Parts: sequence; structure tokens; C-alpha cells
Amino acid sequence: MFQGKVALITGASRGLGREIALTLAQQGAKVVVNYNGSKDKAEEVVEKITNNGGEAISYQCNVSDFQAVEIMVKEVIAKFGRVDILVNSAGITKDNLIVKMKEEDFDQVIDINLKGTFNTIKHVSRQMLKQRAGKIINITSVSGVLGNIGQANYSASKAGVIGLTKTMARELASRGINVNAVAPGFIETEMTAVYDESQIAMFVEQIPFKRLGKPDEVAQVVSFLASEQASYITGQIIHIDGGMAI
Repeated sequence: MFQGKVALITGASRGLGREIALTLAQQGAKVVVNYNGSKDKAEEVVEKITNNGGEAISYQCNVSDFQAVEIMVKEVIAKFGRVDILVNSAGITKDNLIVKMKEEDFDQVIDINLKGTFNTIKHVSRQMLKQRAGKIINITSVSGVLGNIGQANYSASKAGVIGLTKTMARELASRGINVNAVAPGFIETEMTAVYDESQIAMFVEQIPFKRLGKPDEVAQVVSFLASEQASYITGQIIHIDGGMAI
């Protein structure tokens, strides 16, 4: 489905980013596995893709660094000649009630989750404008839609990604570039693995489907939004949360 296409996926060494990278590679895309600190895990993703006959490279870059992202995008274009798909999956949490939240914890989450998404779109969109084509998919969260106690920074960052998605969709549509987002709920990843059984049970109680989601259930929706089947869809937020945000 993505033969000849180049996909840049941020935060692709683990969690949802990893699953998305493997899925797009399996469907024929050449994948750039962006990571910040997890070099070994990023190399594992690349190795898995290449062992299955795909093409992938890893690239270290902190997406909150505007100039570093510019360099990364330029080097990706120098190697592959184009960028067809951008998936903004890099994200962190630093949870706490706002009365206890440190300023640096608020700033860091905003810098990675929201400014990082701006940085990649800013630099990748230039190439997509030249191509007059491209698919941008941002990973937001049910927390950015509903809010969540103890996540003032995370919820604000993910709500910001929703506003950014809608604005970029309006700005880039005339050049054939689609910009959408997916809003996962509680998915079985490293991010939810830190919770104990009682906390998981509390989350499940809020979910109409009464279970956590699976990374593949998110990756398949991202794959659809990156495909030509979604050519008339832009500015949308697709909820993958088992019904939490109904």
C-alpha cells in the first residue's frame, strides 16, 4: 500500500510509535524511526523491519529542539528525496496535581508533546508543499478531549495538538496535504504499564468496552489515515478509546 512512500515517525522506539512504524513498514513504507534516548530500542525496531524485508533507519533527535528537527528533516530528504507521511507520536508524561506540579514538569511536557509536533510539521510541510501531497497524523489523547486529574500539563499539550491539527488542516488542504489526529484512550503500552491492577480496573470501569486498547488498534487507524483511502478526510480527530469520549 505504501510502496515508494517515506514515513517519518517520531517517538518510534517504543509504544504506539513503534507499532505504527512496524505497521507502515509492513505495508511497504520506508520508515525513519525517530527516537530521543532509547537508541537500543530504536535499533531493534529497525532490525525487525529490515529482517522482514523492509527498509528503515533510526535517527536521534529531540523533537522539542527546533533546529535539530530542521536538520533531521533535511537529512531524511537528502537520503530519501521526499517525505510522504509524518506521524507525530513522541510524547511524555509527568503527572501530578497542579498544586504539586513543578514548572519544569509543565514546560517539558508542553515542549515535547506540543512544540515538538509544531516543529516537525513546520519543517516537513515545506517538503510536502513542494510535492503537493502528504499525510500528517498527530497522536493526541482522550486526556486532551476530556481532561484528566493529575494531568494538567499532558491534557493541555494534547488539547493543543487538536487545535494545531485543525489549523494545519485548513492551511495545507489547498496543496493536497491531509492533517488528522487520533485520540487514543488507555492502550496497553509502556505508558500504562506503570499502573497497578487496581488503577487499571478503575480505568476499565470508565470504558464502555471494558478493556484496554491494543497498540495495533491504533496503528491500523493511522495506516488508514496515511493511505489514499483517506484522501478526502482532513482536520478530524479519530477517537480510539473504547467509547470513553462518547
